Amino acid sequence: DEQLDLDDGRWEDIHVVTGALKLFLRELPEPLVPFSHFDKFIAAIKIQELSLRGHCIRELVLSLPPAHHDTMKVLFRHLCRVVEHKEENRMSVQSVAIVFGPTLLRPASEEGNMAMHMVFQNQVVEHILNHYGYIF
Repeated sequence: DEQLDLDDGRWEDIHVVTGALKLFLRELPEPLVPFSHFDKFIAAIKIQELSLRGHCIRELVLSLPPAHHDTMKVLFRHLCRVVEHKEENRMSVQSVAIVFGPTLLRPASEEGNMAMHMVFQNQVVEHILNHYGYIF
């Protein structure tokens, strides 16, 4: 219900805006990639054969509920634009994946090897960024 004035000077700091976006995504009851899809995405990113990996990830994205898919499409389109300016903002595909991977894609429970999960979470985000046109 809070009305925000985006012309307020405190919103000029990109770190505040990015932090707010990450917080919003992290606070969702279910992540952008639903819990039911987590293991499927992790299994897909582990596929060694590149064309099969790409096909599987594309099919998984297409299988997401419409609200998740559509939000992901808009978010990743924006993140691709961020990466286009990596010379100025120092946000390469890898950097964006590290920042957003664990927020967008996380297991229902934090059991298991979190460090290993994080590597694969980042790889999934990196793959989607690198193949945005094919996936969406």
